[in-house]
Amino acid sequence: MSTIISAVSIDTADAAALAAFWAEALGRPVNPGGTANYAAIDAADPADGPKLTFHKVPDSTTVNNRLRLALRTDRFEAESQRLVELGAKPLGDYEKPALRWTTFADPDGNHFDLVTVLPAA
Repeated sequence: MSTIISAVSIDTADAAALAAFWAEALGRPVNPGGTANYAAIDAADPADGPKLTFHKVPDSTTVNNRLRLALRTDRFEAESQRLVELGAKPLGDYEKPALRWTTFADPDGNHFDLVTVLPAA
């Protein structure tokens, strides 16, 4: 048996609210039964990535989180705007020869990246 990542757990002040943001961002439904204490979003297909779980914790994010999600898109500008409309806050834009990305904060302050592959020169 090999080891795989089956879920990524995210701490939050309100599990249902943050799950709703990520459900919209990823185009996946929140699993039935989510509450302010715990909510989850399953992946319909392994290619969609791991399950996301959200757990209420008493403290808030005050510094850069140690683990962050990277979302890949081929519609960078439109997807960036959509994430902002959902409540994400852009923190910085970056570019390397083959990649462009923006680091965002979700409504709870957790950092994540939106990445696109740039065309070859």
